Amino acid sequence: MQPMALHQSLPWYHPAGKECELFERAFSLHLPLMLKGPTGCGKTRLVEHMAARLGRPLVTVCCHDDTSVTDLLGRWLIRGGETVWQDGPATRALRQGAILYLDELIEARPDVVTALHPLADHRRTLFVERHDEEVSAADGFMLVVSFNPGYTRGLKELKPSTRQRFMGISFTYPDPEEEARILTGETGVDAAMAKRLAVLGNKLRGLKELGFAEPASTRLLVNAARLIHAGMAPRMACDTALVEPLSDDADLLRGLRDLVRLAF
Repeated sequence: MQPMALHQSLPWYHPAGKECELFERAFSLHLPLMLKGPTGCGKTRLVEHMAARLGRPLVTVCCHDDTSVTDLLGRWLIRGGETVWQDGPATRALRQGAILYLDELIEARPDVVTALHPLADHRRTLFVERHDEEVSAADGFMLVVSFNPGYTRGLKELKPSTRQRFMGISFTYPDPEEEARILTGETGVDAAMAKRLAVLGNKLRGLKELGFAEPASTRLLVNAARLIHAGMAPRMACDTALVEPLSDDADLLRGLRDLVRLAF
């Protein structure tokens, strides 16, 4: 594998371990990949980076409760008085040999997940019932899914029959030193400011007793760093990009702003 520094035109990504190598190996062996980790920890950026690195188109679907099989596979439409077929994103990715990325797959309806089973094993096909067609994966196709196990645990789970079709990579938030490097590389903010932001983010994640729905993500810190790099005062940047998105509780917001003042 070539060093990251040689891929200046790719979406910027700072590897935490061997995830880029594992992604490449899964791609070469036609194995589907499952990314597990908290919100804003870099799962989507890894997929964007690797799609560009491998020279493949990327088709992304953000799954939710209303995502249906028809949404993924396609539907008949009326155009100009004629009935025409329109491929859904999954079918289009198969034909193009693209990387199909299903973000938060666990949020999709169970019938959607089941319909993907033939795509996630040795068959690498989808049966499009409404079009009466079995579509096979073109060369270069790869299936990647992601979800946040901490958020969904106890509410929704992927069945073993689904999970065991995938290779898996777990993500977590980086330590402050690594996160500071990410902030500098992603936004251009200076190293000293990046370190202060990373330390603040680490402290916020330690406040589990405050009952955050989600901890402060690297994505939020990146947004704050971008505002600071663009000239905004650090306290205002953190309030806008970090504090306000974390909670609506007035008392909690005051406490978070106190932490920001201590950091800056």
